Amino acid sequence: MKKDLLKGFAGYLESQAATVRDGVDHGFPSITISRQMGAGGIEVAALLADRLTHGSERVWTVFDRHLAELVWQNQDLPAPVCHFLEQDIPKAIQDAVQELLGVRTTGSHLVEHTTLTVLRLACLGNAIFIGRGANIIMANQKPALHVRLVAPFAKRVRQIEENHRLGTQEAVELIAATDDTRRRYIRHYFRAEIDDPINYHFVVNTGLTGYEEAARLIADATMNLQ
Repeated sequence: MKKDLLKGFAGYLESQAATVRDGVDHGFPSITISRQMGAGGIEVAALLADRLTHGSERVWTVFDRHLAELVWQNQDLPAPVCHFLEQDIPKAIQDAVQELLGVRTTGSHLVEHTTLTVLRLACLGNAIFIGRGANIIMANQKPALHVRLVAPFAKRVRQIEENHRLGTQEAVELIAATDDTRRRYIRHYFRAEIDDPINYHFVVNTGLTGYEEAARLIADATMNLQ
């Protein structure tokens, strides 16, 4: 799993480097996904990346805390990723990788680091960002699509029960705690409300659409940005 994530990241960088080298600003889009706990953020993002990459010369990749933590923690990065720190790589790519490899920090320093990372990767395009206030960070970035995923509480509870192998009460408590943490994070660092629809192009109820249809809707909207 870890090797696959890093390999996918290297493939994304290779795809972006090929474009950056031609010296043209192609304005490739990026997507931000904000989500309620249990509404399928990771699942929809993965389906979306596959859908957008299929039949395209461009590789899309998903950036969430799992990839960031893996890169930060991995002292022995594979050659394909390390390659993008070398001198012959376009500076935009080097900057993005170096930012992602930055020293782990906490509090406001972590938010500042995350902001720089998101903005640099967004400049490369074809990136799907999950959480971390990316929609607020990229509010003035174009082209970009900002989406919020929601679902009925009961369906979210069932999803968390299955994914985390928890009892109902444990799932309810985890959802409540996680949603509250995300809400306070956005309010504290960005002075915004995570549930405010004005911060998104549209809100998708995955309880009604399912994950596949949600990914299709977002992919279709993304294609209209280009």
